[in-house]
Amino acid sequence: MQIRNIDHLVLRVVDVKAMMDFYIRVLGCSLEKAQDNIGLYQLRAGNALIDLVPVHGALGRAGGAAPAREGRNLDHFCVRVDPFDAEEILKHLRDHGIEPGPVESRYGAEGAGPSIYIADPEGNVIELKGPPWG
Repeated sequence: MQIRNIDHLVLRVVDVKAMMDFYIRVLGCSLEKAQDNIGLYQLRAGNALIDLVPVHGALGRAGGAAPAREGRNLDHFCVRVDPFDAEEILKHLRDHGIEPGPVESRYGAEGAGPSIYIADPEGNVIELKGPPWG
C-alpha cells in the first residue's frame, strides 16, 4: 500500500458560515456538497476536499468539545498553491484582512520551497506552499 495524496481533511468548526466564507472567498475553494441534515459541508480544494463539520450539528456533537487554542484539532495542514507569486498572494491575503506570516523556505512533499503560514477564522493554521526551488 502506498499513499498517493491526501483525499480530504475534516475540520470541526464553531462558525460554519465564517469558515465557509474564508475557504471559499479567500482561498478559492468551492462548495461541492452540503449535507445539512448531518452537518457536513464539503469544499473542493484542488484534487482534495476540506470538510467542515459544525460542532453543534449531528456529526459534530459526536466529536466532543469544540476545538480551541488549548485543544486544537490539528497543528496545521498544507495546500500546494500554483502559481506561487508571493507578492500577489500576500496582497490578496491582506486585502481580505488576513495577516500572513513571512515567506520562508520549508520542506514539503515536493522538496524545499517557499511557503506562507496563515490562520483561518477559528485559528487553524494553513501553510500555502509553492513549488520546490529550481
